[in-house]
Amino acid sequence: GRKQYGKGFSFNIVWIQLCCAFRYGSEDLDVIGLTFRKDIWTHHIQLHPDCGYKPALTEMHETLLKKSGDQSYVFTFNIPTNMPCSVTLQPGLEDKGKPCGVDFEVKAYLARAAEDPDEKIDKKDTCRLIIRKVQFAPDNTGSGQKAEICKTFMMSDKPVLLEAFLDKDIYYHGEPIPVKVKVKNETSKVVKKIRISIDQTTDVILYSADKYTKTVLSEEFSETVEGNATFEKTLAITPLLANNKEKRGLALDGKLKEGDTNLASSTILQPGMDKEVLGILVSYKIKVNLLMSGGGDMTVELPLTLMHPRPIGTADEQTTPYYYYCCCCCCSCT
Repeated sequence: GRKQYGKGFSFNIVWIQLCCAFRYGSEDLDVIGLTFRKDIWTHHIQLHPDCGYKPALTEMHETLLKKSGDQSYVFTFNIPTNMPCSVTLQPGLEDKGKPCGVDFEVKAYLARAAEDPDEKIDKKDTCRLIIRKVQFAPDNTGSGQKAEICKTFMMSDKPVLLEAFLDKDIYYHGEPIPVKVKVKNETSKVVKKIRISIDQTTDVILYSADKYTKTVLSEEFSETVEGNATFEKTLAITPLLANNKEKRGLALDGKLKEGDTNLASSTILQPGMDKEVLGILVSYKIKVNLLMSGGGDMTVELPLTLMHPRPIGTADEQTTPYYYYCCCCCCSCT
C-alpha cells in the first residue's frame, strides 16, 4: 500500500511492522469488549528518520526502488522458523468480516513518539498488506506408510486380510495420490465395494483446544472380491479445495484473494517447538474401507502429509528439512 502526505506533516517517526496474529472471532464483537485476536509475534523496524538500518538489497528491492523513486525505504523481515504458517478457516456463506485463522500482516504507520505503547495510531495513518507464509516440502522424501488389518467374521473360521500402501510419505497439493490396496479373502463373504476417503483434522489449540474433522474426499470403487479370492490394485485419488468450497471451518492455506489458495498444508512440528505458538495444527488421514456383504465392514487408516513443492530455482538448504516463503517489501514516504 502507499499513502502520500504534504510537506510539513506533524508526524516524526515512520515505522514498519510485521505481526503474526491468531484471529478466532468476528471483529464486530470487539465493540462489546470481547477481544478475538491474539498477537503471536510482532517485529518493528524504524524507517524514518534514518537510524542506521541498512538491509542487504535483493532483486525485488531493486525492482521496487526503480518504480517508486529516491524517497523509498527498503526493509526485510526475517520470520523465525518456529512461527506458524498462514492458515484460514473457510467461512460460511453468511459469515462476514475477516475469517478465523493465522495471518501475517505488514503495516506501515506514522507515529509522533519513538516507542510509545500507549500512543493511538489512527487508521488513516496506516498502510496494511497481508502476506502468506508457506512451508515447502523437502526434496528427499521417505518411503510411504503401510497399514493392515486382519478380521474374522461370524460363521467363518478364516479371516479377511486388508493391506493399504502409499509409495511415499509426502504428496503435493493437486497431485494424484495412488493407494495400493491388497485383499486376501479366505471367507465366503463378498467385498462389494472399496471406499477411500480423506479426513482433515484441525486442532485449534491456542484458545479452546477444539478439534474439527471434515471429510475432504470420499470415493467408491466398484471393484469386488469374491469369497476365497485375492485382489491387488492401485486406486488413485486427488483431494481438491474445488470440491469442498461450501464446507464451513475447513482449514485452508492463508487466503490472499478469491480463489488464490488450496487445502491447508499439513503442520510439520520441529523438535522442541511449542505447539501453542502454532495456533492451529492441521493433519490428514486416508481411510480404506471394505464394504462386505452381510455387514461387518473393515477399515485401515494411513497418515497423509500434504505440502507444497520447493519452487524451482531456489537454493537447496541441506541443513534445513523444509523451506519458508518470506516477503521483502519497499515503502515510499513522500
